[in-house]
Amino acid sequence: MIDAGDLKKGMTIELDGQLYQVLDYQHIKMGRGSAQVRLKLRDIRAGHITERSFQASTTFTRAFLERRPFQYLYNDGTLYYFMDTKTFEQISLDKSILGDALNYLKDGLNLEILAHKGKPVGVELPVSVELEVAETGPGFKGDTASAGSKPAKLETGITIKVPFFINTGDIVKVDTRTGEYLERVS
Repeated sequence: MIDAGDLKKGMTIELDGQLYQVLDYQHIKMGRGSAQVRLKLRDIRAGHITERSFQASTTFTRAFLERRPFQYLYNDGTLYYFMDTKTFEQISLDKSILGDALNYLKDGLNLEILAHKGKPVGVELPVSVELEVAETGPGFKGDTASAGSKPAKLETGITIKVPFFINTGDIVKVDTRTGEYLERVS
């Protein structure tokens, strides 16, 4: 068990039978009432982010996750195959375990598979990935990075906003935490 005051960014806790990673933590002291803790949490299995508030006296169950380096190989329908980069053992994970990570999976991508009590519960992607622009509108002469943005569909199927000078076939770096364009890769 861990007290609300001892929580830190990056910790993993168990809450209502689900595993969450603490993304942000705020301690709020009310005028007359008791202090509260506002947490920004990422559901490890589903990948979505939620915000919840608790009394400062609340205790949480700390969950310890095992992290192992893997490389994404391929998928066939709803199963996605990964290879342990140390033992070369292959495992498959169901689409439901991967959540939002599906938007960034590309053959050969190195990532970490998170396991809780020996059972895979999710993946941790690198902070950024390089993906090819599969489809986007045309760029025009005089377009600059600050002129605005247009939608671009990437090779994995995700659509993000990119500057006007990005063209189909360009390789772009994308932040896997926010889904935002970072830069064009030459």
